[in-house]
Amino acid sequence: PQQAEALNDQLKHLIEEGGGNVAKIEYWGLRNLTYRIKKNRKGHYSLLAIDAPAPAVKEMERQLSINEDVLRWLTVRVEELDLELSPLLARRERERERERERTPREDAAAEAAD
Repeated sequence: PQQAEALNDQLKHLIEEGGGNVAKIEYWGLRNLTYRIKKNRKGHYSLLAIDAPAPAVKEMERQLSINEDVLRWLTVRVEELDLELSPLLARRERERERERERTPREDAAAEAAD
């Protein structure tokens, strides 16, 4: 995770140097790859929402292609940046909330049973 976060910070610095802005960075964690890439079954996923001029994006893509630790990347141009949590992280957050709600009730039920 530290290596992935360091790469995210490096990309943020690169975009800002190129006159762009990084609106959000989401680290999705270690996930299974759909298929093996360079003999790897798992990879660290990140989502960056950036607003940057074309030369800054090109330089970011060049740096990603040079970095041996980066297996794949995808750059998508959008009309408007979405600053909300991604569906993946929103689902995780809902699950955490449910777990937090469940835990106090279970503790109270266990105390009542004693």
